[in-house]
Amino acid sequence: MLVTYRALARLALDEFKDIVTGTTFVGGTPASPNKLRLTLTDGSFLDIWLSTDGDYAYHWEQRRQRGRLYRWDNAPHHPRVGTFPAHFHDGDEATIVESHLSLAPEAALRQVLDFVRQRLI
Repeated sequence: MLVTYRALARLALDEFKDIVTGTTFVGGTPASPNKLRLTLTDGSFLDIWLSTDGDYAYHWEQRRQRGRLYRWDNAPHHPRVGTFPAHFHDGDEATIVESHLSLAPEAALRQVLDFVRQRLI
């Protein structure tokens, strides 16, 4: 992975400090964590998982706060979606729509955090 979780954590804290309150590296080792977790102002969190082969998931877990979840990922299990394998879980696991998320991790994180910001403010 060319972009590190540390770089994404810095981006989130620098550019979205109005909604991101903290970062945590989850699993793996300190030098190579499995994912990045961003804590948000409403107490919810956004997990970011990137693989070396291009798979990704950006999962905003807001079930405890509003009973909602949002996830952008490219797991190949929704072939009817026009942007297959990329898709978006819009509010719950069952509502699947197209996803036009950037493949560049920095741009994708900005898109996701812009989405989050619009819903938190």
